[in-house]
Amino acid sequence: MKRFFVILLIISIGAASQPFFAYTTTPATGGTQEEINSLNKEIEAKKAKIKQIEETISAYKKKIEEKRTEAVSISNQLAILDNRIAQVELDIEATTATLEAIELEIKQLQLSINEKQQIVDKQKDMLGELVRLLHYQQSKKTIEVLAAYDSFSEFYTTVQHLENLERNLGKQAKMIRLAKEELETKRTEQEKRRESYKELTAKLEKQKEDLDHRIDGKEVLLAAAQSSELEYKTVVNSLKKQYQAVEGEISTIERQVRQKLESEKKITKEPESPTGEVILSWPVNSRYVTAYFYDPSYPYRNVFEHNAIDIAVGQGTTVRAAASGYVARAKRCTTASCYAYVMIVHSGGISTVYGHLSRIDVAEDQFVTRGDVIGLSGARPGTIGAGPFTTGPHLHFETRKNGIPVNPLNYLEK
Repeated sequence: MKRFFVILLIISIGAASQPFFAYTTTPATGGTQEEINSLNKEIEAKKAKIKQIEETISAYKKKIEEKRTEAVSISNQLAILDNRIAQVELDIEATTATLEAIELEIKQLQLSINEKQQIVDKQKDMLGELVRLLHYQQSKKTIEVLAAYDSFSEFYTTVQHLENLERNLGKQAKMIRLAKEELETKRTEQEKRRESYKELTAKLEKQKEDLDHRIDGKEVLLAAAQSSELEYKTVVNSLKKQYQAVEGEISTIERQVRQKLESEKKITKEPESPTGEVILSWPVNSRYVTAYFYDPSYPYRNVFEHNAIDIAVGQGTTVRAAASGYVARAKRCTTASCYAYVMIVHSGGISTVYGHLSRIDVAEDQFVTRGDVIGLSGARPGTIGAGPFTTGPHLHFETRKNGIPVNPLNYLEK
C-alpha cells in the first residue's frame, strides 16, 4: 500500500511542478521534425521558382504591349502571338510548380497530423491512468490510508499533492480538447489544399488547351503570311467591316426588342447583387477565361476591341441562359465564315450574347428561364457558325447594360 502511494506521489509532484501536457510546445520527434524541415525547404524552393516564372511572364506581357503600339503587319502579329505562346507556356510551368508545392504542403500537413494525433492519444492515456489512480485512492477508508504512512506529516504532504493534481485534471482535459481542435483545423486545411490541387489540375488542362489554340492561330497567320503584306491588310479591313456589321446588328436588335418588351411589360425581375445589379449564372460548366473584357493581349485587337470574355470549353459543350429573359436574336449559320450567336434580353437593362455557337436550340421571341439550354458551343476554325474571329473552341460571352458592353465578370456569380 505504501509503495502505491509513493508512486502516486511521484506522479503528482511532477504534475504539480509543471503541466504534464503542453500541446502548443511539444516538439516533434527527431525524425519527423527533420522530414518537416526538409519539406519546408522544398516548398520554399518551389515558391522561389514560381516567383521567378511570374517575373518572366510580366516581361513577356510588356513585350506584347510594346508590339501593340506598332503598325498592323503580319510580322507584328506573329511577334505578338509568339510572345503570348511563350507566356502561356510559362503559365503552365508556374501552375505545375504550384501543384508540386501543394503536394509537398499536403505531405507536410499529414506528418503534422500524425504527430499531433500521437500526442493526443498519449496524453489521453496518461490522463485516464491518473483518473483511475485518483478513483482508487478515494475509495480507501481514511484509517486504512493513515496506517500506510509512518507519520501524519508524510500523509498530509501526499494528500496536498493529490488535491493539487485533482484540480489540474480539468486543465489537462481542456488542453487535450484544444489540441484536438488544432488537429481538426489541420485536417480541414489539408482538405482545402486537396481541393486547390484539383482546381489547379483542371486549370492546367485548360491552359494546355489554350496553348494549343494559340499555336493553331499562329499557323493560320503563317498561312496568311504566304501572301503579300498588302493582301494581309486587305483581309484585316474586311474583318473589321464584318465585325462592325455584327456589332451594329446586335445593338439595333437589342434596342428594338427591349422597347417592345418594356411596352408589353414582359421583362421579369431577376435576383440582384448588393449593388442592385442582376446576377448572372455562368453559361457553361467552365470558369476558365482565356480572353478578358478589352483584353490587351487579344489576338484580333487590331481588328476590334474584345468587348466580352472567352470561356474555354470543348466543341459542342452545352450552353445555358445566364438569366431569364426573351431571345432577341438567334442567328443561325450554314457556313464557317458566318458568326452564329444568341442574344437574350433580361430585366434591369441587361442583355447577354453567346457567340460562335455550333448549334442553336431556341427561337426569337421565345422566353427562357435561367439555366435553360440555348445551344452548343463552337468556335473551332472551319466549323459552321465559328465566324472569322476565332483560333479554337470556346464560348464568346457578352454582357450589355442599356446596350453598352460591360465586363461580364462584374455580373457573373462569384
